[in-house]
Amino acid sequence: MDRLTTLVERFRLEVRLAKQDDANLLVLGGVNLPEKVLFFTRGQGVQEQAGALLLVHVSWAGQNNPLLAALPDVVDFDLAGQADTQALVRVMLAEVRGNRCGAQSVANRLGEALMVRLLRDQIERGATEAGLLAGMADPRISRAIVSMHDHPGRVWKNSDLAMVAGLSLSRFVELFGTIVGETPMGYLRRWRLILARQDAEQGDRIDAIARRYAYGSTESFTRAFRRAHGVAPSSLRTP
Repeated sequence: MDRLTTLVERFRLEVRLAKQDDANLLVLGGVNLPEKVLFFTRGQGVQEQAGALLLVHVSWAGQNNPLLAALPDVVDFDLAGQADTQALVRVMLAEVRGNRCGAQSVANRLGEALMVRLLRDQIERGATEAGLLAGMADPRISRAIVSMHDHPGRVWKNSDLAMVAGLSLSRFVELFGTIVGETPMGYLRRWRLILARQDAEQGDRIDAIARRYAYGSTESFTRAFRRAHGVAPSSLRTP
């Protein structure tokens, strides 16, 4: 079960080297020993940090990305005991300092790997408050969430998701609500409408989007979309 790949691919994680006024991720530490990564998920506070080894800008679809929205304002990724991640950062630093041809492209790709490691660490740590991060940290609930992420157009029932999670129906519904903070069907509807907005902005036909996400009609899909996003899906289609 891969809890990150669909989110990374669907929301186009992009990482590039940046100047201080544009950076939202910093690597701090000694000259040759990176000690921690700070990721400012809302893009604030970077200017207050001094002595950064590396300045990076991370773009990951902003507020439309449910996992990014679930992260704290500042993610502190401690690299102590993370020898392989420290080595990855050192390669990034060597590329930047060496200034060889293609260095920026190499550093950008390594930056994406660094972000995946940071996100993996956040998921493994979980969260004290209800939300998607807490749900993805739970080994049972995360199986249901990943199934919804990977197959949003399937006609899911609570009983199907409970089976995926390995729980009884009543226990699954109760646990999902406690950990994630909403019902399984509520989360599924929200996830589908997030994806539907992306598809509409890319110019997909509205009737095709409705079918893709298991809506019975274009009209019912349009009503749900308007409730969620405040506009009709047709208004977002690119000409």
